Amino acid sequence: MSSARRLVVVGDVLLDRDITGTADRLSPEAPVPVVANAQDTYRPGGAGLAAVLAAQEPGWNVTLVCGLGQDGPGARVRALMAQAGVEVINLATGGTTPVKTRIRAADRTLLRFDTATAPLSLGPLPDCVHARLDEAAAVVVCDYGRGITAHDELREALTRTASSQPLVWDPHPKGTEPVPGTALAVPNADEAWTLTGGSGTHDLKDDAARAVRLLAAWPVKQVAVTRGREGAILVASPDAHPLVVPARPATGDTCGAGDQLAVTAAVMLGAGRLPSHAMAAAVDTATSYVQAGGPASLHAPQRTEHAGPLELAARVRACGGKVVAAGGCFDLLHAGHLSLLVQARRLGDVLIVCMNSDDSVRRLKGDDRPVVSDHERAALLTALDCVDGVLVFGEDTPEKVLAELRPDVWVKGGDYAGRRIAEADLVESWGGEVVTVPYLDGHSTTTCIDRLTQRAGAR
Repeated sequence: MSSARRLVVVGDVLLDRDITGTADRLSPEAPVPVVANAQDTYRPGGAGLAAVLAAQEPGWNVTLVCGLGQDGPGARVRALMAQAGVEVINLATGGTTPVKTRIRAADRTLLRFDTATAPLSLGPLPDCVHARLDEAAAVVVCDYGRGITAHDELREALTRTASSQPLVWDPHPKGTEPVPGTALAVPNADEAWTLTGGSGTHDLKDDAARAVRLLAAWPVKQVAVTRGREGAILVASPDAHPLVVPARPATGDTCGAGDQLAVTAAVMLGAGRLPSHAMAAAVDTATSYVQAGGPASLHAPQRTEHAGPLELAARVRACGGKVVAAGGCFDLLHAGHLSLLVQARRLGDVLIVCMNSDDSVRRLKGDDRPVVSDHERAALLTALDCVDGVLVFGEDTPEKVLAELRPDVWVKGGDYAGRRIAEADLVESWGGEVVTVPYLDGHSTTTCIDRLTQRAGAR
């Protein structure tokens, strides 16, 4: 029997169409760009895009509850959902499927137009919806203001589900309010501004105040106002300080970023994570989605934003870049480590750190080391802007991992200056270079530990 968990996505679906080409001249008939070499790309939009994104989550089966017209766009959406491995439960008995078309060039949208549609007629809620909601580990509702969240039977079923399972609600100003028991509502800043009366600015203080007002107005447990490149603000209580979740810098197509955020938050809550952890992961994943090209990443041969250190180094080298590596235990990360890594990164296009595992450190330093586990050490190093990847090795020396990585430059601290470095023959065998960088005197892990021990003994 499969151990996969089920995520149910509920919401309004449309067909997205992108016409993408080049625009390097203006029309002689009017001062508008001429788009040449145009290519059409179709994908599910609205809650359909959320379901496709959810289907990429390992270990999750996805069901989409929506309304689709019995028309050409609806048939195309159904085919795309089947291709993505998403089960579709269609509540529509009549009406048409809306189509949103964007004209794009140079990673920018020049024009958007929407087709006129007949409103959907929704039938009774079938038993299979109740069955899927009963087995769901989490539910995400993507309301695009087209009517499905006003379905009375569906709202009753969602309310029952929210009493026992996490439900994330992505609202719309023209939609309905979240059902009672919703674990997390995630309006974006513009939606929150409209939903609370359209007053004030979009600064941190006002966005937090709007989150508090929505928390008081809606029967939800927490509200997170998402703020695009500025991250999100999570509010759990009117009296509590808001939790600010900053985002990494990213540029790209933001279409669907809100859907990616809502899906990730639901998946994280369904896996038992705290709302604060869920929002941190959701902001980070949405940022990576934008950086990877937004919806265009769905059609890429493979998504490589999470490439491992070896793959990253190979890609940089293939583009003519220079791979730099530095090694060490990096136990109790200190200013000396940071100085070494910052200088090393300046020597090339990517810096991979080769780090001793816990067992390797114990053999080299003694049974009382390391102070910090290799998992935490790797996480701290990866968090540094100057570090692009970490390779953990279990041997006493880094020769094996260096032979796999084959860096162009192997960097050691200035305390090695004036002597032959042990790995030099290996690195030079493939044309690599071994260098030392200035050493920040007076900083070492042993010194830090000795100081801490002395202070503890003096108490």
